[in-house]
Amino acid sequence: MAGKPRDKATGDSAGAVKRRSKASDAPSGLMTAAPDEIDENGENAPNSRDYVSSLARGLDVLRAFNRTRRKMTLSEVAAETGNTRAGARRILLTLVREGYAVADGRLFDLTPQVLELGFSVLSSKGTWDIARPFIEHLSEETRESVSAAILDNFDVVYVSGTQFHRVISVGITVGRRFPAHATATGRVLLAGLPEDQWLGMLQSIPLTRMTDRTVTDRGEFRKILEDVREKGWSLVDQELETGLMSIAVPLYLSSGVMAGSINVGVPTLRMTTTEMEDFILPKLQETVGKISQALRR
Repeated sequence: MAGKPRDKATGDSAGAVKRRSKASDAPSGLMTAAPDEIDENGENAPNSRDYVSSLARGLDVLRAFNRTRRKMTLSEVAAETGNTRAGARRILLTLVREGYAVADGRLFDLTPQVLELGFSVLSSKGTWDIARPFIEHLSEETRESVSAAILDNFDVVYVSGTQFHRVISVGITVGRRFPAHATATGRVLLAGLPEDQWLGMLQSIPLTRMTDRTVTDRGEFRKILEDVREKGWSLVDQELETGLMSIAVPLYLSSGVMAGSINVGVPTLRMTTTEMEDFILPKLQETVGKISQALRR
C-alpha cells in the first residue's frame, strides 16, 4: 500500500508541508520569530511534539467562515479545510457546544462570541481606548462615520469606530475585516510597511476585484502605494463598494511604530473626492495629531 506523499527535503508528509506553509505566511508588517529565535538557550524552542494538529484544524475551520461565506454545510467546511467529514463534524459540534457556532438545520454559522478571541488582545493595547474620544469628536464634527483599523496579513481589521446616524450612513463594526488593497486604511498600512517587505507583499497580495473601479494591476498598485507613502494619506473612490468613498491617514506611536490607521467613510452622493480632500482630510490629520500627542502622555 502506497504511503502518503512526503517532502523530499524534510521528509514531512504533504499535509505537514501544507500546514507549515500556512504558518510561514506571516501577516505583513508583524514581527515573527523563527523557532530558533524564541529562546537562545533552546529551552522553549518548539518541535514537532509541540504542534497540536487538532487545534490547528479547529482554527482553520474558524478561518474558513471568513474566507468563504457566513453559513456553511458540513460538506462545505470539510472541503474548504481539507478535513474529513467526521473530523469537520467533531470540530463544528465542539464549537457549537462551546458557544462559538450554531447549527441551523444543515447550516453552521459562527456566533458573536468568536469576537472574544481577539477582542481581549485588542482592548488590552490601550491605544484605541485613548483614541476613541477623538474619533467620536471627529465623527460629530464631520457628521460622518469614523473608524480605526490595523493590518492582519492582507486584510484590515477594524478595532474602533463610531457611526454617525443619518438617512444614509457608513457603518463598520469592530472586528469586521475587508481586503486591504481596496480600502484607504489598508493602503495606508501597506504603504507604511518597510520597503524590504514590499516585493513579497506585492507578489503575494490577492488584488481581488471588488467593483469595476478596483485596481488589480500590480504595477499600478505599487505606484499607488508609493504615492500614499509620499503624501501620507490615501483616498479610495468606490473600489471596495459602489457608492462609498473613504480617506485615511496613519497613526504612529511615539516609538515611530505605526499603530494603525484612522478612516472617514462618506457616501459618494454626499461629497466629491475634491471635497473629501478639502474638508475631511485636514480635520482627519488634526485628529490623528491630537491622538498621537495623547498617546505620548
